[in-house]
Amino acid sequence: MPLITPRTLKGFRDHLPETMLQRERLIDTVRGVYRGYGFAPIDTPALEYEEILLGKGSDETDKQVYRFEDHGGRRVGLRFDLTVPLARFAAQHIGDLGTPLKRYQIASVWRGENTQKGRYREFVQCDFDTIGTQSIVADIETALVIHDLLLALGCENFKLHINNRKILTGLIASLEAEEQITSILRILDKLSKVGRDKVEEELLSRQKLTRDQVSALFQLTEIEGSNEKILEEAKTLPSKNAEFETGLAELKELISGLTAAGVPEHRVHLDLSIARGLDYYTGSIFETFLDAMPEIGSVCSGGRYDHLAETYTKTELPGVGASLGLDRLLAAMQELGSPSLGSTPAEVFIVYFDAEHREEYLKISSQLRRAGLRVELYPEPKKIGHQLKYANRRGHKIAVIAGSDELRQETCQIKNLDSGAATEVVLDKGCETLIEAIKKDLAM
Repeated sequence: MPLITPRTLKGFRDHLPETMLQRERLIDTVRGVYRGYGFAPIDTPALEYEEILLGKGSDETDKQVYRFEDHGGRRVGLRFDLTVPLARFAAQHIGDLGTPLKRYQIASVWRGENTQKGRYREFVQCDFDTIGTQSIVADIETALVIHDLLLALGCENFKLHINNRKILTGLIASLEAEEQITSILRILDKLSKVGRDKVEEELLSRQKLTRDQVSALFQLTEIEGSNEKILEEAKTLPSKNAEFETGLAELKELISGLTAAGVPEHRVHLDLSIARGLDYYTGSIFETFLDAMPEIGSVCSGGRYDHLAETYTKTELPGVGASLGLDRLLAAMQELGSPSLGSTPAEVFIVYFDAEHREEYLKISSQLRRAGLRVELYPEPKKIGHQLKYANRRGHKIAVIAGSDELRQETCQIKNLDSGAATEVVLDKGCETLIEAIKKDLAM
């Protein structure tokens, strides 16, 4: 039988232990923040009926959905985000769960898009959402979670860009281009990526807007200054309507709520140019950028979507939430030189020094684990130099070394693998002295 060349599909990748340890550490932190706000976990299938997924994001996302016919002849697709399946989930289960429903979900999604730094065809999203309320409190809380989440993940220097879709849709409607709102918003969403000139060209050539209409759009999106100044200047625009005014009022409430909750002004940036590319957003929208790497794009985005569940139910189920792009954030952290966690979760390494004392090494390992320590016992009695080299490469913190003489004398040596310092410790009943010494060393 010929050998098959081992390889991964373009846009997909394997995760080695060092990367997975970083991912799992971040995910544990994310869970902690979400639960701290009362969000509870749910899960949904990777596969959905094709009709559930299509026509919910944008024409572009429809093209990116991995879809096929399964063995039963059903048209199915891999989820491209976690929000659309949530809308289906809420419509199906809200009678039992009640509202408001506060949920989080951390899972893989798939999009057949062009790959680039921090973007792959399979990636993990860390979503949290509140379903069943239109209260601005839910929008404020969404922004607070994003803020606290970035801080908990060790990102001190970031900016939360906020806007309200009603401002953009109200302006477009007032310019008598209401039928083109969706396509105009998709083009405006490219502003930060392709620049003003290309966006202007698309609006003029593809959307057939007049130069006056395009000028009015840019008059809004290019307002700069403090958040207060931006709100004041937006009020003076000649082209606006009731929806525009509602969006401004909601935005003002959002900023006021964040200030009351103690979010520093320098971390909140009112950005009237952001539109978000997905069609289902209806109100507040959020994008978060790292100061040191704005080019990597938003690492945590979301917004309010009040009509998404209408496809599945007549019950009104407005929602608001956001999603942390785990892979994009990890790519940024690695680029910025985030310290390695090694490739093992075990702090303690037990040297298998002498084959005759195998059962004693197993006993010591078990006693340390029962004390809450993570422990790896080397499986073979190889030379100590070989074993310590392995332990250093894997990222263990402490090595426990006990040969025949030490075990007869009921002692062992603990070695700090970072500093190289070694200490002799008594091996008493239950390894209590050893456990205390290891915990003290790890805490230093």
